[in-house]
Amino acid sequence: MGLPVIDISGLAASDPAARRAVGAGLRAACLEHGFFYCTGHGVPEGLIAAAMTQTRALFDLPMAAKRALDKAQSPANRGYEHLGGQTLQQGAMPDRKEGFYLGEDLAPDHPRVLAGAFNAGNNLWPADLPAFRPVMVAYFAALGVVAARIMQGLALSLDLPEDHFRAFTTEPAATLRLLHYPPSRPEVPDELGAGAHTDFGGLTLLLQDEVGGLQVMGRDSWIEAPPIPGAYVVNLGDMIARWTNDRYRSTLHRVINRSGRERYSIPYFYSGNPDHEVRCLPTCLAPGEVPTYPPVTVQDHLRAMYARTYAPAS
Repeated sequence: MGLPVIDISGLAASDPAARRAVGAGLRAACLEHGFFYCTGHGVPEGLIAAAMTQTRALFDLPMAAKRALDKAQSPANRGYEHLGGQTLQQGAMPDRKEGFYLGEDLAPDHPRVLAGAFNAGNNLWPADLPAFRPVMVAYFAALGVVAARIMQGLALSLDLPEDHFRAFTTEPAATLRLLHYPPSRPEVPDELGAGAHTDFGGLTLLLQDEVGGLQVMGRDSWIEAPPIPGAYVVNLGDMIARWTNDRYRSTLHRVINRSGRERYSIPYFYSGNPDHEVRCLPTCLAPGEVPTYPPVTVQDHLRAMYARTYAPAS
């Protein structure tokens, strides 16, 4: 059985029953899968197509041009990550993908940068792609609107007021990651495009090209999550699982590109306001149950996750 498809356009309806209906669909998806397809999101088709076009153009640049944008130059973890630069699954081979990180473009004198907020800073922009920056800035902003709306739906799904997560969605941190997966090599049977992992933050909104390769761990087997035109694949990160005392699932997923073709995808990682405190929601506790996790700020949670995953080998 595949992942559910949820039309979130009802969250903008004036009828409270329509909004609650979306919340009910989200609750079922979050309890069972932690993943769903999202339609009715309102992101223009032309902007989606432009973002994918610019992603392909970026990875088609000569290696010297990509290396000039290496994220090792950025204290905010922005820029290019070379093929095999990450190993998401412990004990597995390096992931067969290359990536590029973008976020909110903050000047060095911005208060969050001066305060040392986690991964706050400026982007590295390719000089040879004049359309890249305006397209990615517009796309990044559009997905922020969608993510905030989904958080509204999650509040409804948890029997909370619709605006419960308003402070979390105010001045949110987010990361846009462009990814290129070359085809897996037949002579390397254990090679993964992206090893099995869960996401760190709040929500991930994934734009896939037509190639496919995403797999989501079900209760006892991997579920294929092929691309659906015009839909995002949305999944919950570890922070939402923590917030709900693991009622809502942050689910293992991976990518295997056996298509023989180049695969491109654009995940948007929505983490929320860095200073917001994530504390177990009372509606997620049974009578007499205590929270599994202590309260933590968004950025302290992210720092801990990055330290665990990217700690240098001893």
